[in-house]
Amino acid sequence: MTDIPKTDSTKTGGAMGAFERYLTVWVALAMVVGIGIGTIAPGLVSAIAAAEVASINLVVAVLIWAMVYPMMVSVDFGAVAGVAKQPKGLLVTLAVNWLIKPFTMAFLAVLFFDYVFAPFIAPEDAAQYIAGLILLGAAPCTAMVFVWSQLTRGDATYTLVQVSVNDLIMVVAFAPIVAFLLGVTDIVVPWETLVLATVLYVVLPLLAGLATRRLLGSKDRIDAFTARIKPWSVVGLIATVMILFGLQGEVILQRPLLIALIAVPILIQSYGIFALAYGAAYVLRVPHRIAAPCAMIGTSNFFELAVAVAISLFGLNSGAALATVVGVLVEVPVMLSLVAFANRTRARFPEMSG
Repeated sequence: MTDIPKTDSTKTGGAMGAFERYLTVWVALAMVVGIGIGTIAPGLVSAIAAAEVASINLVVAVLIWAMVYPMMVSVDFGAVAGVAKQPKGLLVTLAVNWLIKPFTMAFLAVLFFDYVFAPFIAPEDAAQYIAGLILLGAAPCTAMVFVWSQLTRGDATYTLVQVSVNDLIMVVAFAPIVAFLLGVTDIVVPWETLVLATVLYVVLPLLAGLATRRLLGSKDRIDAFTARIKPWSVVGLIATVMILFGLQGEVILQRPLLIALIAVPILIQSYGIFALAYGAAYVLRVPHRIAAPCAMIGTSNFFELAVAVAISLFGLNSGAALATVVGVLVEVPVMLSLVAFANRTRARFPEMSG
């Protein structure tokens, strides 16, 4: 059972508190329902898939926006300067995301598809899956980390700074790293995807959150409002899972063994990167409200960017595109398990000072 922070039942309602506590169960059901919808109502799924701009599905974007907005309301711009007093969390995030994660993903991809799984997969297919996994590893999370941060009671202001700095580095570092690891020098970065995702998932919710804080005025009113709307971010998460699994239901049912093989290095990478970042934050005595999100950013992936680049480089039906899609399917269950672990180990970290 996922250890989700309980909300005040007097503000959110006891039923919603129970709903949050059994989040893992609802997500599992959403996966099953999503696959079922994809099977019995392909027309509906096709309509949702068609609502896309720059490789970003607008229906999913709206749901992610709904998930991100509650945390943005909690962002206090007056406290941004305080981030400088806790630089260790930001340094861990950047070191793991850009000096370690892309290269460990490339190593695991080559290890499994050129060696461990070589008897089962043709070399030309293996090369495609390796490419897709490398694209995933080089694209750390932008939007969903706000959800994971909220579920671990992360510091909203610090999380925003972590994500913003990470995005700025991604603009200049993503293409060179991918080009180096793939051995391809003419990587075409879909800038419209990168820019649109940043605007949709960071800028607009942030502006909406700032406007809401100014409208509400007092801290008590802000706290009461966020307590009421935070549970609905969980509803958005479940609806997103249902849609993602509905969009990929056909490939899951037709190629389950291949999906499982691709998932193996992704799972090892995800848990390994989290352990590294979370462990480093523990050793450096980073407060839990910073440590949990900083580990989540590297573990989660900017799947829209990875999928878009895979399609542009290798084609819509390529093995590389499939590998990035498997990353999407694996992410939510993995991240929920890590949210549960982070919440259970909260007491081992120091409290936030100041």
